Amino acid sequence: MTEAVTINPTELIAEMGRRARAAATVLALAPTATKAAALRAAAQAMRAEEATILAANGEDMARGAVNGLSGAMLDRLKLTPERIEAIAAGLEAVAGLTDPVGQEIDRAARPNGLLLTRVRVPLGVVGIIYESRPNVTADAGGLAMMAGNAAILRGGSEARGSNHAIHAALQQGLAVAGLPEDAIQLVPVSDRAAVGAMLTAAGLIDIIIPRGGKSLVARVQAEAKVPVLAHLDGIVHLYIDKAADPEMARTIALNAKMRRTGICGATETLLIDRAFADPAPILSTIADSGCELRGTDEIRAIEPRAVAATAEDWDTEYLDAILSATLVDGVDGAMAHIAAHGSHHTDAIVTDDAVTAERFLNEVDSAIVAWNASTQFADGGEFGLGAEIGIATGRLHARGPVALEGLTTYKWLVRGSGQTRA
Repeated sequence: MTEAVTINPTELIAEMGRRARAAATVLALAPTATKAAALRAAAQAMRAEEATILAANGEDMARGAVNGLSGAMLDRLKLTPERIEAIAAGLEAVAGLTDPVGQEIDRAARPNGLLLTRVRVPLGVVGIIYESRPNVTADAGGLAMMAGNAAILRGGSEARGSNHAIHAALQQGLAVAGLPEDAIQLVPVSDRAAVGAMLTAAGLIDIIIPRGGKSLVARVQAEAKVPVLAHLDGIVHLYIDKAADPEMARTIALNAKMRRTGICGATETLLIDRAFADPAPILSTIADSGCELRGTDEIRAIEPRAVAATAEDWDTEYLDAILSATLVDGVDGAMAHIAAHGSHHTDAIVTDDAVTAERFLNEVDSAIVAWNASTQFADGGEFGLGAEIGIATGRLHARGPVALEGLTTYKWLVRGSGQTRA
């Protein structure tokens, strides 16, 4: 797609921001049924335009291969009929969720007769900056709109054709429902200066959500003049406790790493209790699957195909068929390792000891903590949220998969009968 390279990025984002603000005013008051109708129509448009979307994605994939994108990045970029159907179904799932806008959080009657209520309201204009995965165009745009927000989307240049094709389907859905097409806008240029313009668009954009690699998130956090809802590294751990069922541990470990290696919920470090009876079947299964194991001397003594791990391995999000592994001294050793090297994203324990499991669940400080389940369940769709705009690893506003509720804030409504304050 030809870019309008003469456009000044700051002026472009300012104009998009003004249009988004006007659309957000409409969306904040739009009925739930109207917003849902837009998403369902967008889903049907995606199905109808499958061939167009796949053709655009094919061009992106070919260009990515020429430009040396890794296998994991190409997997994140790739669309198939099944993945397009999953995106469309995700939009329909979001359309069927409870609308948070206007929900009453709580109420209280004061002794002076004032009635106070807190109700959910949209954030306003949400800027989403993301890389590689074209499904984010639909997920982020659809979620933001259903929560009453206008969205300004800036996808990565590697997916520009796919993003534009998916965005066209979203625009069709908005038009069918009679909502302003400015409700979901896609930045039409790949100029990195457009990102900088979004980060400094205070008063036009209310919150920035970055979804991508460490360098992108670091830039957003360093330069942003508007609030940021950050998704940092997915340095995800799976701990096999001494009381784990061996077959369950083997099955979960394989799935947690190898189901899809390029997603943020993929396990990157395997921790095994030194008291676990037989780690060899777990390690050999992972090695047999084509995964490169990087381990300590103890791990290499158990699985000779493992290569020596370096200090950097414990702090690396591979997003590839690579897994670091080490033995630890029980749950305390596992939690100490996670505290030292984790990114507060997702961590899991496999054990039949409920007491140990509850300690792990309560003491590990991550957005998602799991017991006897694959870390690959770290996904808004799997949580019943329809889709997600990202997984927030910070502490403020929202944490874990961010979906409809996470894209709202609240305001206080005060109803009186003539009260004045002394």
